[in-house]
Amino acid sequence: MSIQTLKCVVIDDSKTQRTAVSKLINDHKNLVLIADYENGIKAQKGLVDQQIDLVFLDIEMPVINGFQFMEALKDRPQIILITSKADYAMQAFDYDVTDYLLKPINFERFNKSVQKAILRTKGAPNEEEGHIFVNSKLKRVKVYLKDIRWIEGLGDYLKIITDNENLLVLSTMKGFMTQLPSDDFLRIHKSYIINLNRVDRYNSQYVELCGEQIPLSRHKKLELEEALLNTSVH
Repeated sequence: MSIQTLKCVVIDDSKTQRTAVSKLINDHKNLVLIADYENGIKAQKGLVDQQIDLVFLDIEMPVINGFQFMEALKDRPQIILITSKADYAMQAFDYDVTDYLLKPINFERFNKSVQKAILRTKGAPNEEEGHIFVNSKLKRVKVYLKDIRWIEGLGDYLKIITDNENLLVLSTMKGFMTQLPSDDFLRIHKSYIINLNRVDRYNSQYVELCGEQIPLSRHKKLELEEALLNTSVH
């Protein structure tokens, strides 16, 4: 079986950082380094007529920053942003980047980002196996995880909102969380658990998914940002 490889470039104004990321790329069996650039202008010229799968992009650069570079791209490849600051996390989410790496980058975190890129290239995996069973209205119901939008706490019961129906289940929030994969679901409020894969946008007060606004507890905002950056959907 052939190994899937992604053609990559590195764009960073720091020569030390370009060298470090280039080494990580060269040491990875699924990556091929095509070029590295010290700024976005040179990269724009160098990428003309080049078919690139993945760009490791620094945010803070002179002339044009990483976000401006992405906006100028016509056919955008996958982007993994690199920065020394976590402050750009919310803005990065708006650009639908594959991942967001904080400097200094270690191999384990780098490899996790690459795996996200590979999954995106292959397309979403078959999710038929991703399901749970719940008891609702005296019936045993099979619920696919990808169909769940959010779960709302209603006293001793939970309401599971899915793409197809709403299910009322006798359970606690804490107990129900144990049935859900922590990479895909997060409790963002005492009364709400959300599917991270369905998030459209968020701010400091609420999370919007599927056209609805779900309240976000203040102390959960940082955890939400980290979860969204680590999930494989965006």
